[in-house]
Amino acid sequence: MSVTAPQSAAMRRQTRIGVALAGVIVAAWLAIHITGIFFWRWGVDTIALAIVLVVLQTWLSTGLFIVAHDAMHGALAPDHPQLNRVIGATCLSLYACLSYAALLPRHHLHHKETGRAGDPDFHGGDPSLRGWFLQFFKTYYSHGQIIRITVVALLYILLLGAPLGNIVIFWALPALGAVAQLFVFGTWLPHREREVPFADAHRAHSIDVGPLLSLLTCFHFGGYHHEHHLSPGTPWWGLPARRRAHTGRAADHRGVEDHV
Repeated sequence: MSVTAPQSAAMRRQTRIGVALAGVIVAAWLAIHITGIFFWRWGVDTIALAIVLVVLQTWLSTGLFIVAHDAMHGALAPDHPQLNRVIGATCLSLYACLSYAALLPRHHLHHKETGRAGDPDFHGGDPSLRGWFLQFFKTYYSHGQIIRITVVALLYILLLGAPLGNIVIFWALPALGAVAQLFVFGTWLPHREREVPFADAHRAHSIDVGPLLSLLTCFHFGGYHHEHHLSPGTPWWGLPARRRAHTGRAADHRGVEDHV
């Protein structure tokens, strides 16, 4: 299928913005990771700052996963599949030594079988928060990943002299916090059944929060989750505009019907 000049220009713009934002997220994450693990000196006067940095690092870790998620859909750098793979794999490796190759087919299966038995992100028969989280955790974490994390941690300790406590606080805690953030705001709230039925076969709700809170909770994958399933090629930063465009088209359609 040929690509028109406006489409090509839009893809180039999407790539520039997506790669630039990914670079900011990775650079900020690395700055906290390196400083916290290798250079942090504990004292009464540094505890409050450490807490702030851990919270920020948790959010940035969520951001690493969301960047990789965009890469899985080709939304990070449209028409550059190799760049998508490289950036996506790098982000998942930094976040928690996750395998991009292993997660890619699972996530596309989630979109194919959303909210049904074949969906790897769906609960395994226990829709409670605890039961669903355990299913989610088992889907995305493997023995291979634990081995890779252990090897990296040993290299940090034995070769670079990093304190184990710093590794736990500035890498393990943010990574685990991001798991909870991704699950609650990116999976459980959008895909659990409510009294209000799902709008369509995508079986996804958007969480009714403002754009700022949507960004802070899960890089818009809670507040605009239905929009993501409607348009998987839309990057995380474009989801609010996607809703505005969809709402505008719906309003125009109702206006036409009113005049018929």
